[in-house]
Amino acid sequence: ISAYFPFICAMSAALQPHEQIKRAALMRQAAKIKSLPKHRVNQRCPMIKELLETLSVKGQIVTIDAIGTQKEIAEKIKEGKGEYVLAVKRNQPTMHAELSEYFGEERILNEIKADGKYLKSVEKARGNIETREYWQTGDIKWFADKEEWAGLASFGMNKSTIQKPDGSVSEERRYYISSLKPDIGEFARATRGHWSIESMHWQLDVIFREDKNHTLDRNSAENLNIARKWALSILKTLDIGKKRVSQKAKRFVLGCSFERFADKILA
Repeated sequence: ISAYFPFICAMSAALQPHEQIKRAALMRQAAKIKSLPKHRVNQRCPMIKELLETLSVKGQIVTIDAIGTQKEIAEKIKEGKGEYVLAVKRNQPTMHAELSEYFGEERILNEIKADGKYLKSVEKARGNIETREYWQTGDIKWFADKEEWAGLASFGMNKSTIQKPDGSVSEERRYYISSLKPDIGEFARATRGHWSIESMHWQLDVIFREDKNHTLDRNSAENLNIARKWALSILKTLDIGKKRVSQKAKRFVLGCSFERFADKILA
């Protein structure tokens, strides 16, 4: 993901059905922001703030990737009476180092567990065993800049450990600042929902090289994004007669012999 610079701003998974309209509008606007070429990255933050002004975030949880972890954006969300969960990466080097050191202490992790602010889930997918662990704490007194972040109430960490069939193990830690008061279930839902959307954008980049497309016209960029998502949904559901085939491999097979699967796609 370090080579992939996404913008994600999504309502939490707890949205009611009528709120899905807001999420759809949000994702359309996010596609426009994400389509900006890398040399115009500095324009994304103002566009995120502009986007938030057009939406009602009252009573909602807004999650944004590290590009949106800015004091002005946190303030804008709180002004709209919403809550935020903001990812902290190395583009905020001091904060990232402080959170990494804080959550790196076993004593602190044990204290959070004892306080009931810890959650663990184990799932099996595509032959891998993935363990997700969540910690959340309201201990923010030590953070020197706490008064500069509107409504800051907690810090959180998500550790994802993946064990592959060959026995190899990979681990990733993600850190967050949030206006949510400690509630580990709500924090886990918000971060899990965020990264499920992040996963979709990663697939769009790997399969369709979306990040390499620098279409400048906003309407064209939005239409191309919708077309890619439609194509991705087809790849996910299409059975080409082989097990454990990647979406990228499916795309290659379809490109070589589309007529073999045309009836299935159009059914």
